[in-house]
Amino acid sequence: MSTRIRAIRHGIPRWVFVLAAGGALLVLLPLAAMIAQVNWSQFVQLVTSESSVAALGLSLRTSVIATGLCVVFGVPMALVLARTDFPGQQVLRALVLLPLVLPPVVGGIALLYTFGRQGLVGSSLEVLGISIAFSTTAVVIAQTFVALPFLVLSLEGAIRSAGSRYEAVAATLGARPGTVLRRITLPLVLPGLISGMVLSFARALGEFGATLTFAGSLQGVTRTLPLEIYLQRETDPDAAVALSLVLVVVAVLVVGLAHRSRPQGGGAL
Repeated sequence: MSTRIRAIRHGIPRWVFVLAAGGALLVLLPLAAMIAQVNWSQFVQLVTSESSVAALGLSLRTSVIATGLCVVFGVPMALVLARTDFPGQQVLRALVLLPLVLPPVVGGIALLYTFGRQGLVGSSLEVLGISIAFSTTAVVIAQTFVALPFLVLSLEGAIRSAGSRYEAVAATLGARPGTVLRRITLPLVLPGLISGMVLSFARALGEFGATLTFAGSLQGVTRTLPLEIYLQRETDPDAAVALSLVLVVVAVLVVGLAHRSRPQGGGAL
């Protein structure tokens, strides 16, 4: 009776709860099945093997660097999209969204034909003795490519929700644009920026397809944790499950942080 009263109070039909429970089971059951397969007696040994530690360390390092690049390029992009109006703006926003819907392997091929030895930019870099493809740098570029839209969209929404009235007042008082950005705009949208950074880090950490296509799988150089899991799946299923659980735990922590830092205006993606 109490459940029915609460449902009526919120204006939610009972069948909505049934479908919501079905959706929750669709997400939770596979995770529960995976956890049930974990070899707990050898868990520590499996996740601390040489290849596992190397893959995890590489993933964390490259994901942190990729997140930093997302901030460097994503904050200006979000500001331009949210605070300006120019011809082709919708096209630019669609292009920013593209990595979200593009199959990762397609993104990897695009990066390969851009930064590969015979690529659009890579061929010129090769003349200078700079090789990007199949290197740790390629891992960072691939992660940045797929993670950048998360920060741009999250921050753009936060900027639009914050409005521009405080910035307008500061400008009328003689504040320079750089001062307004540093002391008013960025502090106002800081929760959205943090949320975008957390989501970008999570996406970079879980990147697989573009990394495999563009960077390959060299232990200690380009073999990130998702690639290590993929390889272990055929040779050592226990190790693959244990490492998968590590990624699940990291993902849960990341989602929790993103939710806590989400601005009230819905700026988080």
